[in-house]
Amino acid sequence: MGLIWFCLVAYMLAAYVVLDGFDIGAGILHLVAARDSSERALVLQSIGPVWDGNEVWLIAAGGTLFFAFPILYASSFSGFYLPLTIVLWLLMLRGVSIELRGQLKIRVWRDFFDGVFACSSGILAIFFGAALANVIRGVPLGPDGYFFAPLWTDWRVGAYPGILDWYTVIGGLLAFFALAMHGGLYLAVKNQESFQTRARIISQRLWPAVVVLTAIGLPATVVARHDSLDNYLRHPIAFIIPLLVIFSLAQVILKSRKRLDLAAFLFSCCYLAAMLIGAAFGLYPVVLPSSNDPERSLTVANAIAGHHGLSVGLIWWSFGLLLATGYFVLIYRKFRGKVSAESPGYH
Repeated sequence: MGLIWFCLVAYMLAAYVVLDGFDIGAGILHLVAARDSSERALVLQSIGPVWDGNEVWLIAAGGTLFFAFPILYASSFSGFYLPLTIVLWLLMLRGVSIELRGQLKIRVWRDFFDGVFACSSGILAIFFGAALANVIRGVPLGPDGYFFAPLWTDWRVGAYPGILDWYTVIGGLLAFFALAMHGGLYLAVKNQESFQTRARIISQRLWPAVVVLTAIGLPATVVARHDSLDNYLRHPIAFIIPLLVIFSLAQVILKSRKRLDLAAFLFSCCYLAAMLIGAAFGLYPVVLPSSNDPERSLTVANAIAGHHGLSVGLIWWSFGLLLATGYFVLIYRKFRGKVSAESPGYH
């Protein structure tokens, strides 16, 4: 049961990163890819029908985490109180900027909310990457399973690190460039003519940064957390995951250069999912490593809820997943195809 719920939480987090990742990436490129107000409206029309639905996966992942691993939920949400508060504000600013931008036909009004949308999207991507790097690296858990981490200490990975150090900065930068590339590929899929070409070119220019940071990030993980390869060494077949990361990233640029935008975007989805699956596989059965005492690490065994509740919850979770999947299939089918200046939506 512990393995099942660990996989379910990992699945929903991966679904959130893949789906809301292109929303965030489109926001990062909002002021770069779009040259004027009408093209910025096209960015919002590209994500408008789906951005709020995509964020449901984050809420669902948080709810599942609370249901299945309440100790982990309590520890991480208290220890990361300040970063999570900032993330909440950034999510609200993105939603507010999307909804309010078109309410007044005043240039300064639109420019202001365009800036809010782009800045909040970029900072959000960095925070998400740094947060994942914190979980992989470990936090200074106390005997009671709780911790406090300052924003930074000496920028080194050690027994008592801060939220920001050299490793989490790499994670934040990787998330920023990977999601920006992901968003650019999605804009190329949803748009046409000059804007489509520009989005494709920007994604191709971001690709080297993603490759370099990925190449740095994989060995950096081994340095930051020495046992991160233990599961891979015990099950060598799992090395197919990093190979999938490399293959997907290579296919992104190959398909993009051939102007196969949808294929490039799907390989970008595969790249992000493989990165997250690889991180989860390296962590298991630990769900929150302790940087100061490995014996204090929260694992599936000592953080999981009761067996009966999880068994009943699995039935209801399955119904909820079917409903959510049906909704997403309907929405994406209904709003498939290219957007244009005449399309209904955000202007």
